[in-house]
Amino acid sequence: MNYPSPVWQTKHETDKNYNAGLKYCIDNLDVFHLSNATHNEDSCIYLAKLMNERKIPNDHPKIISSQLKGMSDNISFTMAKLGYNVQKYIPYGPVMQVIPYLIRRAQENTSVDGQTGRELELITKEIERRGI
Repeated sequence: MNYPSPVWQTKHETDKNYNAGLKYCIDNLDVFHLSNATHNEDSCIYLAKLMNERKIPNDHPKIISSQLKGMSDNISFTMAKLGYNVQKYIPYGPVMQVIPYLIRRAQENTSVDGQTGRELELITKEIERRGI
């Protein structure tokens, strides 16, 4: 359509700018509510670090982390266990609008470097730990 791409060219740029957005929201909680909707473990750790540095309680009512139901349970469960506000979300709506979103999520998270590879690694370790 002859206009510049509205997305970052690399994952590193995307992550850097996402985390800058987290910092901006945390630094301006007087005017923002923050939903950290990501499967990126590093961004969740970064948010926890920002909150700790600023002595913001883990269960602050204006901050929540959110992951797609069925994905990144290792992040969701760990954060919830540590007292952070966590939710799982389920996309809904007309099929023609929801399917492209779900396909994108699947593409992003099925690579070896993606979240699915990480989750498989964690499941394998747990099976080994249990001796199953």
